[in-house]
Amino acid sequence: MRGEPGIAIVAALIGDTGRAAILTALMDGRALPAGELAAMAGLSAPAASAHLARLLDGGLLAVEREGRHRYYRLAGSGIATILESLASLCGQSRTQEIVRTPQVSALRFARTCYDHLAGEVGVAVAAALEEQGLLAPAEGKRFDVTPAGAAWFADVLAIEVGVLKPGRQGVARRCLDWTQRRHHMAGPLGRAMLERCWDLGLLTRIQRSRAVRLTTRGRSFLQVQLGIDLRVG
Repeated sequence: MRGEPGIAIVAALIGDTGRAAILTALMDGRALPAGELAAMAGLSAPAASAHLARLLDGGLLAVEREGRHRYYRLAGSGIATILESLASLCGQSRTQEIVRTPQVSALRFARTCYDHLAGEVGVAVAAALEEQGLLAPAEGKRFDVTPAGAAWFADVLAIEVGVLKPGRQGVARRCLDWTQRRHHMAGPLGRAMLERCWDLGLLTRIQRSRAVRLTTRGRSFLQVQLGIDLRVG
């Protein structure tokens, strides 16, 4: 035993197409039952059950019990970060043809990345916040929230930045978007902002997908508050 981390073991767990499909289905942070995961991954119930057991044993999933029902979720946001990074590497492959179906286009336009907003919309929001001096790049992957930014989040979204509990990389961090090849905003502030988007009706979920829909109210909000004009998606 040489003491290195078991990267090959984790890679083998993720590398199976069925298990990868299950993990991808859970990247929006929700906890889902085995039957729904089987349908989303295109697996039979016995196959899904076997994959879920392996993912649980490998520490990539956690399970919550509600009565007789079991709901599965990613073991933590770090798992989603790893999956997003792997997807980014796949996007660099010159041999992989990207088939632009409506479902793929919707994912590229706006989706959840565990607990924060990603895709074209997420990247545009992060860029606008930085351009307007509300966020400032800091050491590593951190974003610092400027005084003007703290006031904007409080006044516009009722988010008090000062009461958010910082993560290992502060209250906000850059997360590389695998479809846009640019950064969107993650961290406690990214999570709080996505929650307010749901509350205010700026975004709605698309059933059985990580893709989200930008509402008419959401488009108006982005244009008025951040100068973002997204005409497609």
